[in-house]
Amino acid sequence: MDLRRLRRPRWIAAAASVVVLAAAGTWTAAASDDPPPVHRADQIMAIDGVRIDTSYFTTNGTDRRPAVLLGHGFGGSKADVREQAEDLARDGYAVLTWSARGFGRSTGKVGLNDPDAEVKDVSKLIDWLARQPRVQLDKQGDPRVGVAGASYGGAISLLAAGHDRRVDAIAPSITYWNLADALFPNGVFKKLWAGIFVNSAGGCTKFEPQICAMYQRVAQSGVPDAQAVKMLEERSPSAVAQDIKVPTLLVQGQTDSLFPLGQADQAAKAIRANGAPVDVDWIAGGHDGGDLETSRVRDRVADWFDRYLKDEKSADTGPAFRVTRTLGTDTGDGETRLTGVTAGTYPGLAGDEHRIALTGRAQDFTNPAGASPPAVSALPGLGAGGLSQLSSLGVGVSLDFPGQYAAFESAPVEDDLRITGSPTVTVHVKSTTDDAVLFAKLYDVGGRGQQTLPSQLVEPIRVEGAKAGKDVTITLPAIDHEIDDDHRLRLVLASTDLGYASPAAPATYTVSLKGELHVPEPLGEKNTQAPLPAWVWWLPLAGAVLALVLVVTGRRRTTAPAAPEPELTEVPLQITDLSKRYARSADRYAVRDLSFRVEKGQVLGLLGPNGAGKTTTLRMLMGLIRP
Repeated sequence: MDLRRLRRPRWIAAAASVVVLAAAGTWTAAASDDPPPVHRADQIMAIDGVRIDTSYFTTNGTDRRPAVLLGHGFGGSKADVREQAEDLARDGYAVLTWSARGFGRSTGKVGLNDPDAEVKDVSKLIDWLARQPRVQLDKQGDPRVGVAGASYGGAISLLAAGHDRRVDAIAPSITYWNLADALFPNGVFKKLWAGIFVNSAGGCTKFEPQICAMYQRVAQSGVPDAQAVKMLEERSPSAVAQDIKVPTLLVQGQTDSLFPLGQADQAAKAIRANGAPVDVDWIAGGHDGGDLETSRVRDRVADWFDRYLKDEKSADTGPAFRVTRTLGTDTGDGETRLTGVTAGTYPGLAGDEHRIALTGRAQDFTNPAGASPPAVSALPGLGAGGLSQLSSLGVGVSLDFPGQYAAFESAPVEDDLRITGSPTVTVHVKSTTDDAVLFAKLYDVGGRGQQTLPSQLVEPIRVEGAKAGKDVTITLPAIDHEIDDDHRLRLVLASTDLGYASPAAPATYTVSLKGELHVPEPLGEKNTQAPLPAWVWWLPLAGAVLALVLVVTGRRRTTAPAAPEPELTEVPLQITDLSKRYARSADRYAVRDLSFRVEKGQVLGLLGPNGAGKTTTLRMLMGLIRP
């Protein structure tokens, strides 16, 4: 658990507060020992004929302070970020939230962060902040301001920084860098996610007419055209890459088939090339579900703004790169345990390569008429996110139909192998049609043949000119996944996938290997994890020897147990330096150095968040698991 930043529990404020409604907004009054009360002023702003619903959060006082704009996710509204806005206001910021065009109580059509619509709205909001007496100014009309948000709101923070030089720092989360690349990866239409987008907005007519027409055109043909690609690229942060020159914290999700890790990688490279500080944080969750690590991420965003908006040199902004890893559910109550591995620099998705030989002859398989039945890699937006995160524990929903894929497999790995980044491989593709669409995925195959698709991610590839045969280098999705020893890697190239549009015409594909699988070396292990102490090796051996001696001798203990310490005679329970360590790592602790004492007549309660070690401690007390 990250203890860098401690905040007062929100339930204290909630339990003690008295809410007073006023015409201009809402005041929250609290006892003197609680965090400062936050004032919220709601206002409808008229911007270019559109009504934008806003909320402005401040605390009492007359001092000027930096401002933060918080954007919301697609299909949401300003209400989704109210809690974060209140926290930032208590931390000394003037915070403005708003519902983007077409969402919440705001009017207008959804423009997918159109530079002439949603992005211009943000500049108008910055104009408004510059006129507020509580907002710190760098110069007349130029407030000290940061922008943060997730998904749709994350993209607007990047776009705002690229279009408006008054933006001083940004913290986008689980968002896109190039929307055309995200929805049309390698020229393949991501139809299921696109449909979810349209439905969550309330239908195609909620969008600007040209966007609605573009969606209907691509959805019917199943193939993105040049006009569609151009439209989405013009509304993407990548279009203003050279102008984003502010400190940027990129938070991206590992369980995210909508905006995968590669989107943050592109953003990090481009912004760093402009000379701006960039940190990258891979969280456990994403658009496919899983743990979004909300509390930790909000704290890190606040630290980021403390450093680059308040100019607090001592603020700990965290490592240049952090990746969350799932340790397991060894807690007694099924809680998934997470830990963080860090590195002093962000290495990108390639890293140092480890080569693995794959075996398998050239294989023929079919693309069925109508691309049905489709293979399944993920179920985006349909509640499969828990499975996406649990793929690191050997759980998955992937399904490939016989005769519709080729598979190539490695020998069992000799030592645990950590893949962090994007594996690559070159194959030769030939088709009975001129174009071929394939879906590449890399499975983790256990000793009994069970296979798991890390984070349920698949890479679509459109191969033009495939009728004559063509060598294709495939960059597989970026992942952070550990392959246990004796497990194999299985490369599968399928002809269909539930989440994507495939050619409706039947075809036969032939695929053969053209080289080894290139896997990025373990990242962060050498930077952060110490070697296992010697006792890890000799203690189990010593225990086995002792057990053997006891079995062989079969003698009962005849000596009396040692007398209790006099000062503990009336003490029912005392714990000293109790620890529970996870296997195969020197820093995976469920409980570490826990000490407390229960006096006679006392009643003890263990209070803490999920994963704090409460259940594990009780199980050790009862002898169900060993310290």
